[in-house]
Amino acid sequence: MVAYPTEYCYGLGCDPTNREAVRKLLRIKQRATQRGLILIGSVLAQFRPFIWPIKPEIRSRLLASWPGPTTWLVPARPLHKLITGNHRTIALRIPEHPVARELCTLSGTAIVSTSANRRGRRPALGYRDLSRMHLPGLDYVVSGTVGNARRPSAIIDAKTGEFIRQ
Repeated sequence: MVAYPTEYCYGLGCDPTNREAVRKLLRIKQRATQRGLILIGSVLAQFRPFIWPIKPEIRSRLLASWPGPTTWLVPARPLHKLITGNHRTIALRIPEHPVARELCTLSGTAIVSTSANRRGRRPALGYRDLSRMHLPGLDYVVSGTVGNARRPSAIIDAKTGEFIRQ
């Protein structure tokens, strides 16, 4: 599990196919498994193992907003419920933050991305906040500066256009 800067705060990430790593992340965050998690990638192709083929008009909408602060819900392939929670969709984003995007490029895959904090607590808005949190099991911290976003990414259902989080 790794912590890294994003546009809004430090994030926690891991390999979404490694169930033990995802379980560890959920334990650290004290996050309910039914909620699901966001995946970030550096290119759309990194999401292919996790999603069904998407219609060209939806693909265009996603690519027009990326890299950027928009997370899209798209139909998920059958995955372990630690990633999708109680949903048939999966949340995807290509971040604007160069460190977060480079982490995906170097890993060669999409990674889990969730704010570095425990349930009900403020996210780590910088390295100082992160260092004050006791996050047992954190394997590595990628240094860098958090971006200027004032809030987490918007979440939109790609099929309906409904905003889930603004």
